[in-house]
Amino acid sequence: MDQVRAMKIFVRIYERSSFTAAAEDLELPRATLTHVMNQFEQWLGTRLLERSTRRVRPTLDGEAYYRRCVNLLAELEEAELAFRQSVPKGRLRVDLHGTLARFFVIPALPDFMQRYPGIELSFSETDRFVDLIQEGVDCVVRAGTLGDSSLIGRHLVDLPQVTVASLAYIRRYGEPASLGDLDKHKGINYVSRTTGKPFPFEFQVDGAVQEWAIPTAISVFGAEIYTASALAGIGLIQVPRYRIAEELRRGVLQELLPNYPPPVMPVSVLYPQNRHLSPRVRVFVDWLKEIFTAEP
Repeated sequence: MDQVRAMKIFVRIYERSSFTAAAEDLELPRATLTHVMNQFEQWLGTRLLERSTRRVRPTLDGEAYYRRCVNLLAELEEAELAFRQSVPKGRLRVDLHGTLARFFVIPALPDFMQRYPGIELSFSETDRFVDLIQEGVDCVVRAGTLGDSSLIGRHLVDLPQVTVASLAYIRRYGEPASLGDLDKHKGINYVSRTTGKPFPFEFQVDGAVQEWAIPTAISVFGAEIYTASALAGIGLIQVPRYRIAEELRRGVLQELLPNYPPPVMPVSVLYPQNRHLSPRVRVFVDWLKEIFTAEP
């Protein structure tokens, strides 16, 4: 009985709630996982998983054993790396915010791959809530205020934001000189996929953040559509400066109310708080901090 291999298989089945999904992650036949788990449960003398046609659920013993397994496996990996003086290896699953990936992570990725050739990266792109354990994701990179207490967040950077509109919009509606002038303008609502509510327009006034209700032109659910709507002259938006830096440089978009900028947007990497941080995740998180800190 290869106990370590059996523990790895059990952890992946537990997290994915599925023999089939775990088999795909581990690139093993489903029958192999079934055989290993049957032997493992017999060897332990207890049932770890309850199987049904729809879902796999842990037993009470399985819940307790899982928490020990994830810590033991992480410690074994660390010990192996320390004594072999080797670099982290294995698959690393990361979910990224699309524009952060495009502007920051992907351009710098060759450096990470050269440093850690043994790490097999698997990226997905969403801006929704991700159940890291259930979906088999090791960490996520997100912009905005953290709200999920089941995750640990490491702050990476604060991104300056700006309020902008297109030149065509400004020619039609004029340029607001004060916050009071915004009542005569049109705003584009960016709607959160998590809450279903639009993010408010926010401005820093005398060191405090003040929300301002701007008459709505349209509501959108995606970052690319949000920026495209402003470029089309539909209304005002608030975005991180990096995302529209080229449009500002070319004069296609113009910054508005620079004396009342929006608050900065924090960027964080998140991972489950009930799991020992694996060496693969640790070096990736450290590398993310490095590249975001290096950006001007």
